[in-house]
Formats: sequence, C-alpha cells, structure tokens
Amino acid sequence: MSKLIIRGGKPLSGSVKINGAKNSAVAVIAAAILCKGTTVLENVPQISDVKILFHIMEKLGVEIKWLEEDVVSIFAGDDIETDAIYEEVSSLRASNLLLGSLLGRFGKAAVALPGGCDLGARPMDLHIKGFTRLGADAQFVDDRYIEAKVKDHLQGAVIYLDFPSVGATENIMMAAAVAEGQTIIENVAKEPEIVDLANFLNNAGAKIRGAGTDIIRIDGVKSLRGCRHGIIPDRIEAGTFLSIAAVTGSKLRLENVISAHLKPVIAKMRETGTDIRCSGSNMYVSGPEKLKAVSIQTLAHPGFPTDMQPQMMAMAALANGTSVIVENIFEKRMKAAAELNKMGADITIDGKTAVIKGVDKLHGAVVETHDLRAGAALVAAALAAEGETVVERLSLIDRGYYHIADKLTQIGGDVERIDE
Repeated sequence: MSKLIIRGGKPLSGSVKINGAKNSAVAVIAAAILCKGTTVLENVPQISDVKILFHIMEKLGVEIKWLEEDVVSIFAGDDIETDAIYEEVSSLRASNLLLGSLLGRFGKAAVALPGGCDLGARPMDLHIKGFTRLGADAQFVDDRYIEAKVKDHLQGAVIYLDFPSVGATENIMMAAAVAEGQTIIENVAKEPEIVDLANFLNNAGAKIRGAGTDIIRIDGVKSLRGCRHGIIPDRIEAGTFLSIAAVTGSKLRLENVISAHLKPVIAKMRETGTDIRCSGSNMYVSGPEKLKAVSIQTLAHPGFPTDMQPQMMAMAALANGTSVIVENIFEKRMKAAAELNKMGADITIDGKTAVIKGVDKLHGAVVETHDLRAGAALVAAALAAEGETVVERLSLIDRGYYHIADKLTQIGGDVERIDE
C-alpha cells in the first residue's frame, strides 16, 4: 500500500504546472468512442482514473497510444465490444460514461454499475431516464449493470433533469449528439467540464449549443469524426495548490490555470486573507500569517465546488475563529474531519454541517485517506503541521493528482513516497 511521509512546517515557494482536468478528461476520452477515425487529445493527465479507463476501453477493442507525456491517440473501430460488465469497470465512477458513447455509436451498451470514491448515493436513475426519453430500452440488470439498446435509432427529445447531474448531462449529450432530430436538455449541469465536452463533440462534428447554461440544445448528426482537442486545466488541482499555499503561509505561482473556472474558490480564499492575483494563464498566491475563519456552502456550479470542501476544511482548522461548512452535494463528504482531528484539529460534525474551531497548530500523525479530495486535504494539513505525518492509502490520491510527491518536492516540500 502506497503512502506519503510528509515532514511539515516548512515554507514552500516556486512554480507548479497544473495538469489537464480529471473530470473533463474521463468524459472526453469516453466520448471519443463516438468518433469514426482517430482522435488526438492533448493535456491528458496520466492519473490512475485515466489509466483505468484506457485499460477498460482497450479490453473493448479501442486502440490507445500515448504520443507524448500528455498527448494520446484514440481509435475506436466499427467492431469493438459493447459489453463492459467486468470487475475493473466497477472500480471507476467515470465508467458510466461509456453508456452514452457506446449507445450513441452502436445502438447498444451494457456497463457495470460504477464505483469510485464512497461519497454516498450517486444514483444512475437520471441517466436511464435520459436514455429512455431518447428511445432506448434502458434498465438495471441484477443490480450489477445497466443495459441500454435501441431498436432502430435514437430519437431527439425534450429531457428535464430533476437534479443538474454532471454525469447524466454528459451521458445524454453524447447519445443525443448522434440521435435523429433535436434534443433539448433542461436543468443541466453547468460545470466547465460540461463545456469542454461540448466543445470536443462540436470539434468532432456535433451541433451543440448552450453548454454552460441551464438548457442545452443538440441537433443530432449522423456520425462524428475524429479530431484534435486539448483538455482544459484542472480547476480542482489548482484549487488544491491554492489551499496548500494558504495553509502553509507560502508563495506559489500556478501555471496553466483558467481563473474564471475558480471564481467561487478564489472569493472564499480571499475571505481567509489569502492574496491571489491572476495574470493570463498564471496565478500568484500568497498565504497570510494567520488565516481568517470562513463560512461555506457547497452547491452545484457556479456555486462553491464540493471537490474543494475538504481542502477548505484543512485551512479552517488553522484559521483564527470558528468556521462553518455545509455540504449540500454528498452526504459522505466529511471524512477528512476525523483524520484532521487526529492531527489536533477541533472539528465537530452534525449531519451535513461541520463546525471548525481554529487551533494554533497541527501536529504530525498517521492518517488514512478515505477519498480523493479528503486525501488532498490531509496532504495540505500535513505540510502545515509540526513533525512527521504519514498519509496512507495514497492510491486514492493518485486517482486525481499526477506525481503529487514530485510536485510538492519541487516547491520545497519535505515529502517522500513509499510504495509497498
């Protein structure tokens, strides 16, 4: 089991290059199955989620080839498999996105129910509702996988999402891109990753309008073609390094950032006394001598992102005063609290609310990563803590952060990775 050994309390400085967005990459990679011909994707992060998705697609018969460190070619021929109901599929949340691409390209798909971090209920009902509205027969089979198929062809429809689910929006977009007629999806997710997927599909020949707003309109086309596309920078990785600079009182420069994607994070960071300046694709951050308490509620985009909540909790643990964080997206998104308390934090959880009373210092401890972003929060706290911290279950952090130990070492962190 891999782990990080972090000796904290040291100031950090230097530059960090932000990689391509995890949540955008997995959607665009799955969507490449829709394309006839070769697709070339740039700025693809070599994180474990991406590698697992590629392995699943290769088992289906898709040809994957890394051209450079972050550039990959994808070719899905006309004879690839459409059944992905083996164990590896269940380990990855993003595997559900194969449903929309396989159904759109081949008119049928069977995909194991997805796994990923245990953040609570993330039902697939909206996905099935969307496929059904498009004319497919979609259903759960033995509580193990989802099967979807269409007799003749997918047909455009008006679809209202009861909740602006990112995954459902992406799956429906993919299938509708090659359905006959027009599809209108209402109450959709508006995250930057949705816009990136729409841009990719349009580059491949789709006709999609409205991504980033409440309503997406799609005029179906007969087929999509391979294209070249660059994945957007990862706003959550950027936000994580902002939190690291803030909690350690350090100065960092972040490269390859779209600051507009981080507006709610930047606003809350500034409330804590953190200085953030943006210049083109660079962001300059300087942590204060003492952080100020802050109140946060996670919301669907453009609200404060749930993926940054644990990192803000780590900051609040060392802030002056009492902070309150309300988690409105995932009911199991407070797992960082108990581990931070092992390090000397004073955090009380009541349902979906965390009350954090700031302490003067944190101390090293052996802590366990329970999910991807909780792990990032523990890393940030460990860098600020006195003494040595061991962050266990590093594999969960590897799901979304590329070479995190190397990046931290480059900016002065005393970090050692142990792979056992």
